[in-house]
Amino acid sequence: MEKRRSTKAPSRKAAQPKTLGAEAWVAEAWRALSELGVDGVRVEPLAARLGVTKGSFYWHFEDRAALLSALLDDWEQRATAAVIREVDARCESPRERLFALIRMTTASPEAPDAEHAVRAWGAHDTSVRKRLQRVDARREAYVAQLLVAVGVDEARAQMRARALYLALIGEYARVAHGGAATERATWEELMRKLIEP
Repeated sequence: MEKRRSTKAPSRKAAQPKTLGAEAWVAEAWRALSELGVDGVRVEPLAARLGVTKGSFYWHFEDRAALLSALLDDWEQRATAAVIREVDARCESPRERLFALIRMTTASPEAPDAEHAVRAWGAHDTSVRKRLQRVDARREAYVAQLLVAVGVDEARAQMRARALYLALIGEYARVAHGGAATERATWEELMRKLIEP
């Protein structure tokens, strides 16, 4: 039996397509990247997950490559530049900055998945690997600079910054794979050892 068609005109609200900002696409791309890897960051599945058409995507991004670039920009900004700015703004002394940095980076609930996803992506993509190397160098240099400021000689500061960074990356990998987060007291004890002259 054929369904009777409504003679009522569709409401203006229903006729208008749902629009999203670029940040919503980036947030959904993060979820896909964390769950499925970079191959899971595709326009059609993202549109379906967001409940919009692909037209919404192309309003904000030229193509998938532009979205992937935006993901990396977002990661570098939020996970490095913004963290350094906040630590510097919140704390005056280098010692306070080091402790604030370790608290902030180990307490971030999204950091393990984001770091793991970007590093897995970088294992297969040269341009992402280059970005990772730049970000890693910036992060280590920031920690080394703070260690020098608390009295650690430069050569040791660089080695200790690397050791701390490797510990953090290991922590992120462990937590991303379902392990329990390390207690704050353990991180603070490590930091106390690292700032010894």
